[in-house]
Amino acid sequence: MAPTVLGIDSSTQSTKALLVDAETGRVLDERRAAHPAGTEVDPRAWLAAVDEAAGPLLEQADAVAVGGQQHGMVLLDEHGEVVRDALLWNDTRSAPQAAALVDELGGPAACAEAIGSVMVASFTASKLRWVAENEPASAARAARVLLPHDYVSWHLSAQGTEPFTDRGDASGTGYFATATSDWDRELLIRALGHDADLPRLPSAPGEAMAATASGAPIGAGTGDNMAAALGLSLDPGDVSVSIGTSGVCAMVSDARPADASGTVTGFADATGRFLPMTTTINAAKILDFGRALLGVDHDEFARLALASVPGAHGLTLLPYFDGERTPNRPDARATLHGLSTASSREDVARACVEGLLCSLADGIAALEADSGRAPERIILIGGAAQSAAVRALAPAVFGRDVTLAPTGEYVALGAARQAAWVLAGTAEPPTRSLEGFETLHAEPTPDVLDAYQQLKARTEGWS
Repeated sequence: MAPTVLGIDSSTQSTKALLVDAETGRVLDERRAAHPAGTEVDPRAWLAAVDEAAGPLLEQADAVAVGGQQHGMVLLDEHGEVVRDALLWNDTRSAPQAAALVDELGGPAACAEAIGSVMVASFTASKLRWVAENEPASAARAARVLLPHDYVSWHLSAQGTEPFTDRGDASGTGYFATATSDWDRELLIRALGHDADLPRLPSAPGEAMAATASGAPIGAGTGDNMAAALGLSLDPGDVSVSIGTSGVCAMVSDARPADASGTVTGFADATGRFLPMTTTINAAKILDFGRALLGVDHDEFARLALASVPGAHGLTLLPYFDGERTPNRPDARATLHGLSTASSREDVARACVEGLLCSLADGIAALEADSGRAPERIILIGGAAQSAAVRALAPAVFGRDVTLAPTGEYVALGAARQAAWVLAGTAEPPTRSLEGFETLHAEPTPDVLDAYQQLKARTEGWS
């Protein structure tokens, strides 16, 4: 009987668990469980969710790995108990602390050189500094700092296991040096106010870091974006554009990024390479806003958007509804410009879709400028990629063909591929042949992006 592996995605919204054939990558079974909403969550809810989703599949798996939401701050005391609710990646309260840490490190260029990125509110270190300044008793109790995927992996491990992580997820903490692929204790102490235990790092990306109670090896796991790149089998130069809770543009690279502007975050990936990335806080929620505003379902919203014209008869949406990370405007709000009595429901829907895609086009352009190379492929994934309007307008706004990936749980599939890698014991992960990709064509609409860029420049000082 062929070996099977369990890939787990512990995301912002839910846990997805896939039981997968280790040799072919074929999904054999799938289960899921919801997570609480919010940007501040009791992390023990994730353990209950993984028990519900993955528990019935765990004994069938020959190896396991977990992909999880990046940056989240899990604080544990000396007994391994939760100190306070976890602050998630999309909690922007620590923006002032991020700016202060960047200044203390000598400015954006020095920060990028130290950790591969310019610190923003999403990073774990900025959240640690916020706790140290606002809840000093909690900071003092914190004896161990974990990331969400570390916490879930530890829960699945046999009793007595020391927590572990990987360089991909670690590179989003703000106290991991991508140049040395190791923790920087001085940066941790600077953020938290004292030293704390950090999870073990693997010596190789395909290393088994622990075992379940029944003896199945557990991979190091990784962050959700790194797992998605692994699940998509991205090659150097490929760019994935994921439109879900967040909007993420990620390019696999052999070179270590260090963008002093802070637009590109220089993360490591799950294979020993790097994953320069741009991330927006506002993504699918832009479409949800437009749909709710117009009182229609998703299909009707897409139909309305496609019934308008490029540029939405002069309507431009800057979609920073809940602050933004790329560009770094944590206190910004959305701006809809160009309304007149002639503006229609169709125009409003079109402006929402174009605003979403323009924000992602900004991210693609930044990756291209940072790497010095045009993307080999742009691969569209995520829940909002199912929108007919997004599919039709993405190549128009991006100005090039787009590859639409078939619907799939790519974070969980990437975790499963890592688990299969642990079983194989090879230098590189097992190859996966993915089918069902579709090429999307459209006439480029550069005027749409130009109007968006002008509005973005005009509103820079508004918040």
